Amino acid sequence: MFIKLLILFITIPVVEIYVLLQAGELIGLWPTVGLIILTGIAGAYLARTQGSETIRRIQSSLDQGEMPTEELLNGAMILAGGLTLLTPGFCTDLIGFSLLLPITREWIKKFARQWLQTMAAQGTIHIYRG
Repeated sequence: MFIKLLILFITIPVVEIYVLLQAGELIGLWPTVGLIILTGIAGAYLARTQGSETIRRIQSSLDQGEMPTEELLNGAMILAGGLTLLTPGFCTDLIGFSLLLPITREWIKKFARQWLQTMAAQGTIHIYRG
């Protein structure tokens, strides 16, 4: 696991720097900086609105005595999307926006749910129900 994380922490910044340099060469320095700032602002706005709505749905489910599993998975994906948007770069922004937009988040959530179920079935993770 450590090796995989190390590879990610080295590869992602290298790819981001390469893409930023290519964008800077293609559209110029200031438009590139402007796009980075604009995606950060748009991402913060999306994360805030999507996160607030998700928190409201979690509270509503809990008030009705239901376990908010879907909402918690949405919340985790929104948090991950917001965190990736804090990283300057276009590749991580693409990942972040795909986690924040409800249409793409539903598609990603389907695969995340399958992955979690597989991990639980293999005994790699344990889910405790109180």
